[in-house]
Amino acid sequence: MQEAEAVALADRAGELLATMRAAEASLGALLVEIEQRGVRELFGYRSVARLLEQLADVPKAAAERMVKRARALNPGRNLDGSAIPALAPATGFAALAGRLSNPMIDVIVAALTDIPPEHRDGAEARLLSFAGEAGHRQVAALGARILAHLDPGGPAPEDSEPAVPARELSLRRRGSGMWELHGRFDDETGMRASALLDALAQRRPTDDGGPDLRTPQERYGDAFSDAVDLAVNSPDLPMQAGERAHVMVAVSLQDLKTGVGQATLGDTGRMSAAEARIHACDSMIIPAVLGEKSEPLDLGRLRRLISAGLRRALYLRDRGCAFPGCHRPPRRSGWEVRIAADGFPEFLPPRFLDKQRKPRRNNLHRPLPFAA
Repeated sequence: MQEAEAVALADRAGELLATMRAAEASLGALLVEIEQRGVRELFGYRSVARLLEQLADVPKAAAERMVKRARALNPGRNLDGSAIPALAPATGFAALAGRLSNPMIDVIVAALTDIPPEHRDGAEARLLSFAGEAGHRQVAALGARILAHLDPGGPAPEDSEPAVPARELSLRRRGSGMWELHGRFDDETGMRASALLDALAQRRPTDDGGPDLRTPQERYGDAFSDAVDLAVNSPDLPMQAGERAHVMVAVSLQDLKTGVGQATLGDTGRMSAAEARIHACDSMIIPAVLGEKSEPLDLGRLRRLISAGLRRALYLRDRGCAFPGCHRPPRRSGWEVRIAADGFPEFLPPRFLDKQRKPRRNNLHRPLPFAA
């Protein structure tokens, strides 16, 4: 019953999204028509974006983005009456049918802008075909590879040296045991960090199947902790004093057995003995058990659920996470993974995303089809 309910709700959401997208595409076509007829003569505004800003009560930047998108999808006219062909006419038809999100339209338009005109029709057909089964990030990757195929040399390098990105970060521990993080980053680093935390901060059900009641701030705090775990677990992490990065937890044997008392975390941190019991077998924490006189009774070592050799073999085979559109191990419910006949992993989405459960693959780490 839960699965049927999820499918029905997802279907309804899909219908509404298609209606919204089709309506916005139709509005964009209308704005281009108004621009051709003369927005100043008809409405007294100096631009269609200004008119939309007032009619829709949206910020100027949002109105300008919508008008720019509409011009790329719909044919226009010059001041002398000559026709201006649409940059992405097939994408415009798909948008009117409600099949494309704005991010998908934008990545297709951005790709076609850089592709030579004689190759645009074929490239647009490829991109739209791929858009039917992939997200906008994967379509953007395909667009970049099509461009690289058509122009292997790329643009000529600039004579000037690239500017050094501005990145600053401070992390300090307060007397209460809480840590404060402050920093500022260049746009590229900020976007990558945002994408990472967005992926890790998705709502997920509790162990007993209940809803995720964490606030957005709590989810992103947990996401940052998960990101640290992923980084510490990276085989490329530099060594410190001949060892991989690790945290030492010291707890008395009595407290470890009973779960009552305190444990030392690192140099000055504290955690409960109950938490120490949970982390004692964690692959990222080295347990150190002390006797009554603080003599070391047992000193653990780092352990992994899979060997380094197996991890490298998976990397050589998959070139990264095999989940569609993902760059790291996902935490998603309802998906199934299996090894296909050709020896590569594929993922079956839950029924609320795809009733047919058509297998999907990650194409970010392997060659994608090029334009003819």
